[in-house]
Amino acid sequence: MVRTVNVETLTTNIKEMCIQANHYLAPDMAQAMKNAYEKETKPLAKQILGQLLENLDIAGKDMIPICQDTGMAVVFLKIGQDVHFEGGSVEDAVNEGVRQGYTEGYLRKSVVGDPLERVNTKDNTPAIIHYELVPGDKVEITVAPKGFGSENMSKIIMLKPADGIEGVKEAIIGAVKEAGPNACPPVVVGVGIGGTFEKAAILAKKALTREIGVHSELPHVKALEEELLEKINQIGLGPAGLGGDTTALAVNINTYATHIAGLPVAINICCHVNRHIVREI
Repeated sequence: MVRTVNVETLTTNIKEMCIQANHYLAPDMAQAMKNAYEKETKPLAKQILGQLLENLDIAGKDMIPICQDTGMAVVFLKIGQDVHFEGGSVEDAVNEGVRQGYTEGYLRKSVVGDPLERVNTKDNTPAIIHYELVPGDKVEITVAPKGFGSENMSKIIMLKPADGIEGVKEAIIGAVKEAGPNACPPVVVGVGIGGTFEKAAILAKKALTREIGVHSELPHVKALEEELLEKINQIGLGPAGLGGDTTALAVNINTYATHIAGLPVAINICCHVNRHIVREI
């Protein structure tokens, strides 16, 4: 049975989600930061983690953005096939939600309308929107504002199949090392393996929105996530790049089928706020 949803519902929810994601750390990230603070053995690193936690607490209490870079809005829409939208364009409704959220929430507007002419759009639109059709009559909205200090440190590498799993590990660890302090560690590392050039990048971006501590359902991928997190933390980069046990809070890997001649690997790094919020309507 078809369920009708007015696009204004998307606008309202996305407006609220943009404001919430930029002012309150997601519960899984908050817990990951607290765990890191408790486990950290280096005094300076522990002090920095404590300062970050204090900043996050103040942001929530005083309604101040948890990071001055309030990001470019990335929106994932998982749309049930039995949903019929009415009242206008879905894309326009999403962008209107972002516009309202960033304007009414007094969030920094960081989007330029043309990558070469560099004129600010003054409302943080357009958003980056990813659509997925699924069975059912629900709509799942994920809003993940992405700052560019960490976004600029991301990579996509077209490995050869002969590079194998060791080549994959080397690419991921190498990307984190190269990012250094620029990605505002401790970081979350989203990884996409497989697909094509563009599919790997989307897999990596989506991986950042997975709850911290929830691993891949594939045993061999789960093992790889755990191994890489351990090896990345052994680098010693630490919070703010000033040394310590905590360089990364999580490594989340998504995989997809790929061509016999390819092994695409995308690494999308996110800073310690790793903003993401999910709602179902």
